[in-house]
Amino acid sequence: MRVQSLRLENFRNIPSLFITPGEGVNIIYGDNAQGKTNLLEAVWLLSGAKSFRGAKDGELTLFGEKKAVIESEFFGEGRVQTSKILLDGKKTAWLNDIKQDSVTAFAGKFTAVVFSPAHLGLVKDGPAGRRKFLDTSICQITPRYISVMSQYQRILLQRNQLLKDISYAPALLDTLDIWDERLANLGGTIIRSRMGYTARLQQKAAAIYEGISMGKEALRLCYRPFEIGAQEGDCAADITAKLLQKLRESRSEDIRTGSTSAGPHKDDLEVLLGEKSVRAFGSQGQQRSAVLAMKLAESRCIEEMLGEAPVILLDDVMSELDASRRDYLLNHLTGSQIFITCCDKGYFQKLQDGRVFRMEKGSLSEE
Repeated sequence: MRVQSLRLENFRNIPSLFITPGEGVNIIYGDNAQGKTNLLEAVWLLSGAKSFRGAKDGELTLFGEKKAVIESEFFGEGRVQTSKILLDGKKTAWLNDIKQDSVTAFAGKFTAVVFSPAHLGLVKDGPAGRRKFLDTSICQITPRYISVMSQYQRILLQRNQLLKDISYAPALLDTLDIWDERLANLGGTIIRSRMGYTARLQQKAAAIYEGISMGKEALRLCYRPFEIGAQEGDCAADITAKLLQKLRESRSEDIRTGSTSAGPHKDDLEVLLGEKSVRAFGSQGQQRSAVLAMKLAESRCIEEMLGEAPVILLDDVMSELDASRRDYLLNHLTGSQIFITCCDKGYFQKLQDGRVFRMEKGSLSEE
């Protein structure tokens, strides 16, 4: 998978931009607030996902303009393809000149993995970000997972509303069994998918972290289902049965609180160095390296499942990494097209093979 060309019009602070990046490492450097991250964000949107910065669609258009355009030619599935996104108050997408129902149609067609400083929340913050990381990764490999997640969230909201209503209309209690079964079926599928993906991710992330740390530390990833007793060897049906039992055991407490206390919306992904939590005991450099290893492992999982390496987007990745760890990113990640943004020219002076672009006030030039 690689971007062959990218054209932006009125995107963020970029009035007009055209780039034909190299097949390997592409460095985008310049001062802060010049548009480097905006370029990476545009590439990421072509994967069919939402902005990795949490931006609303209306924030993606250049101030004072009514529409923005992202267009690309990319190589994927053994051929050159085209994609286009029009932002004019809503998102309209075209794939190979055919209008799509939504940008989610790009999922699996163009794949990318992104790291930004905000992703340090994967180890610094609570479990919600880690659950989102797993779900976003799985969606790229298995697009139908998007539908499963959507159904689960809808039924979870409906069950929570029912729990609140039961306090005022006790007769509704008889209908709770139906919602529990639906929630458990979908929840079992989600937990089994996350556990299987985590096992693949763990193997690859451990090897990558060993390379980044020069063999000094060992990274482990462990998926923790919340209080239902699910084990790695359980199938989806086994997990569904355990989750359903937990929902029934927790029913009284759920009615009291008006919320569902068990299910994949409560699970966590534990990130460890040896036996210690990276969140609690890791240094800034160790935390950054752990997230990088997880993101690069995500790339390899996608390549393994789809047969193509995704585009890798690394935003402001060089700060707080020592020289050996920067060298690993610049010169030892082979087989993928990579975009790296940074401010300091000294960070990429040891780049052995790649292309360098300077971003200034939304304008890009190659050096």
